[in-house]
Amino acid sequence: QKRPIIFHGRKVTLECEDKMLMPTVSRGLSTAIQTAPAALMARGGAAAAANSPAWVELCANAAPIASMLIFFAPFPTIDQVAKDKNVGSLPLLPYSSMIANCLLWTTYGILKQESKIWATNGIGVAFGLFYFLRFIKFAPPKAPTFPGSVSQHISACLAVVAASAGITALFPVNEAAAIMGNLAVLVCIAMFGSPLASLKTVLQTKSAKSIPLPFTLATVLNCILWSVTGIFQMKDIKVTLPNTLGLAFGIAQVSLKLLFGDGKSRMEREEPLM
Repeated sequence: QKRPIIFHGRKVTLECEDKMLMPTVSRGLSTAIQTAPAALMARGGAAAAANSPAWVELCANAAPIASMLIFFAPFPTIDQVAKDKNVGSLPLLPYSSMIANCLLWTTYGILKQESKIWATNGIGVAFGLFYFLRFIKFAPPKAPTFPGSVSQHISACLAVVAASAGITALFPVNEAAAIMGNLAVLVCIAMFGSPLASLKTVLQTKSAKSIPLPFTLATVLNCILWSVTGIFQMKDIKVTLPNTLGLAFGIAQVSLKLLFGDGKSRMEREEPLM
């Protein structure tokens, strides 16, 4: 018996002497043809990771540790806020965006079965919640450097939670992963650039005190390592793009810190003596 099947876009004829076996053979061969490219791609990706240069492997292994440094970096800033019982001109965006960013990447990592992504960012969600709650305890309801209001930041975080749950439940795994990855890229860029939310204040006051240095330095290191990992090992644009942009943001923040320092702002220097 002869039966036509599609192979790489072309119709070919399958011939089998046993008519009873023909349907089984045809289905099995069609399935093998469809799944082989995906299997080869997966093996190719694993082989590429295994054959990565030593320095790429070093960066890939160090990248999750660098992410942990980002999660620990705000501790000194938040501790100072608690001591002063005042947030000053510090932005809230780094902490709300940390929650949203880590939640999205945790979901993306689970869908993609990438333990380096979901395990690291799952911890980040807990740290982000801690910093956020400590910050708003001593913060006014609204400030231009946040930017916006505390309630707006809370609403944004809840919207991310609802979106993550909805997308995961409504879409197939591959589609959900693609959507979550795109959202994660956008929020990740916002997190890395969040200290620049106070850029206007920095330029007006000629003081970079509102830019948290530990967080900024940790961002630069983290983005270097994840950029290398995304480009040379994972070959995932969703990992590469936000980290290369984040590196640019980090360098800009360090430059402002070096240029203006943490001295008194121009307004404080011009304040008349009583």
